[in-house]
Amino acid sequence: MRITASKLRENIYSLLDQVLTTGVPIEIERRGRIIRLVPTEPASKLDRLPQRDYLEGDPEDLVHLDWSSEWRP
Repeated sequence: MRITASKLRENIYSLLDQVLTTGVPIEIERRGRIIRLVPTEPASKLDRLPQRDYLEGDPEDLVHLDWSSEWRP
């Protein structure tokens, strides 16, 4: 992503957090030259996974559920 220095100044903290969480560098254009903002450590692939809903409990309880009242052939 390429932005201007004034755009960086407006959103510096959110842009810094974005670089740290995604690992995607930001290029800042200043007086016709490019400055690249890159994290020193790559972002973990597991950290970038979206949050999902999940069931908690014993898997055996799911196997033995009675769905006969819900099922229509």
